[in-house]
Amino acid sequence: MYNRYAESAGLKTEDLESSPSELGGLKEVIFRISGESVFRKLRYESGVHRVQRVPATEAQGRIHTSTATVAVLPEAEDVDLELKPEDLRIEVSRAGGPGGQGVNTTDSAVQVLHIPSGMIVRCQDGRSQIKNKERALSILRARLLERKQREEAEKYSAQRRGQIGTGGREEKIRTYNFPQSRVTDHRIGVTLYDLDRVMNGDLGELIRSLQAADVAERLKESSLA
Repeated sequence: MYNRYAESAGLKTEDLESSPSELGGLKEVIFRISGESVFRKLRYESGVHRVQRVPATEAQGRIHTSTATVAVLPEAEDVDLELKPEDLRIEVSRAGGPGGQGVNTTDSAVQVLHIPSGMIVRCQDGRSQIKNKERALSILRARLLERKQREEAEKYSAQRRGQIGTGGREEKIRTYNFPQSRVTDHRIGVTLYDLDRVMNGDLGELIRSLQAADVAERLKESSLA
């Protein structure tokens, strides 16, 4: 869905890291989207996305529910957050899993431990150790910046929590109901009966509605202040 949205919006995507699921498919995917105003457009996608569907293996026609958690983080630059070499423990190993001939012949997988926070990032998708290290540090920097910003927001703006744009991942923000071809964004009460179009990347109406609700909420808060 996001790849198709990026393509239609003239944005560039780059796969950074992925982890396959034991049940098939993917357990986690990390990718970079770059382009004009990209964070302003996609920041509202952070949260729990609920999927309701009838699997092909379901003989009784019962609806199964699953969820996917999305985190949208702005990419941090060195000026935003400095990573001190003494705070990092970097290890290299041979990449595992599928990947074609040659994937296990070099020590290309990189794992970075940020000692003060205990945060660990591992990258092995690329065959270049240098490239994987750059990707791992980029992901680590973005996650640490997000944590820092979240802590500051919780300290100075408790009233803002739970509102549009906070990125609270514990909350269900949207439901995709396949039997009814329905998409509902629970934060703003918008329902669309055009699921195929949304899954094909047409997120414009939802994004515009979320942006408008965010502006209205900010104006309300400023007037109260």
